[in-house]
Amino acid sequence: MSTSYTLYGWHLSYFTGKALCYLRYKQAPFEHKAVDMFTLMRRIKRKTGAAVMPVMVTPEGEWINDTSRIIDHVEARIADRSVHPATPVQRFASYLMEAWGDEWWIPMAMHTRWTYPENYALFEREAGSALLPFLPGFAQRRAVKVVAGKLRGMLHSVGVRPGQFALMDAWMGDMLDLLDAHFAQHRFLFGERPTLGDFGLVGSMYGHLGRDPWPARELVAPRRHLRAWIDRMAEPSRGAASLPALLANDQIAPTLAPVFQAIAREFVPLLDGINAQVKAKLVDWPAGKTLPRSLADVEVPMGQGLFRRAAIPYTLWMAQRTLDAYRAMNPLEQALVRDWLASVGGERLLALDIPRLRLQGVRVAAELKSAS
Repeated sequence: MSTSYTLYGWHLSYFTGKALCYLRYKQAPFEHKAVDMFTLMRRIKRKTGAAVMPVMVTPEGEWINDTSRIIDHVEARIADRSVHPATPVQRFASYLMEAWGDEWWIPMAMHTRWTYPENYALFEREAGSALLPFLPGFAQRRAVKVVAGKLRGMLHSVGVRPGQFALMDAWMGDMLDLLDAHFAQHRFLFGERPTLGDFGLVGSMYGHLGRDPWPARELVAPRRHLRAWIDRMAEPSRGAASLPALLANDQIAPTLAPVFQAIAREFVPLLDGINAQVKAKLVDWPAGKTLPRSLADVEVPMGQGLFRRAAIPYTLWMAQRTLDAYRAMNPLEQALVRDWLASVGGERLLALDIPRLRLQGVRVAAELKSAS
């Protein structure tokens, strides 16, 4: 039996970047393998129920296909260099940042990749050599064209629609400025070492904004502190197991206040809108059956405008994960989190009455109630 993990995924992949940065930081023993066509369409699909990446294979032979579950698995087995803050507000904020990074930034990353044709050459070269490494270039290009077509087919559902490009561009400019200003003062989100929130946020930055030619040049390079944070996340220090400090007294840096205010103003209404659709869908939905990957459109604030995208039930699973971190706290800790959320306008998050969901492949289903 192997004594190390195997991570299947491409550097181009949004969530592979998250997993790679995390495993490097944890100093977990792992081998990174590019995903070829057979592994993606046969082995991964058979083992996890979906042709997705990244997928991590444990030393015991378990195949895990969701980065949050990958992190949970490794955290439970490697105690050193924990990515979970010990104090309640930072811990909750870190989970919330992971959910926001995983879900809210997907349209931004897909917009910057697929709207600008100059990015395609890198995608074609790396995806082609990974999918069909032993076949000639024309066969690789044909395979990549099929994959690219499927990814482009997702653009409308996540909100990458021409009429919204100006709104998205303005929002990204403002948000990246806020993050750059924060990283000018702090090495990571909550202090001197990365937490779960950093790994959630880096997904969009590692393989997309920070690596694709157009966004890397136009969006990231002018913001040198953001660029430096991405580079720190990609190549974490290999020092001793003792960890640098997070901010003292469970503080959240003032430079992050406008970021969390935006999360409360924009992301929480997205969760609310998805939740309303999921609850309505479950009224006459067969018990235990997975929900569709996406539902009808939901309209939410974004910057100075309104943004439309399909409601994706999986996003509620990430919100449930965040709320579970809150529910695991004692009453005093919960009070501190409530006070902090109120300070950024996010108290509505705790009032969300989300049906209990379980993850199944890349979709979710309502958990079956146990017989009493």
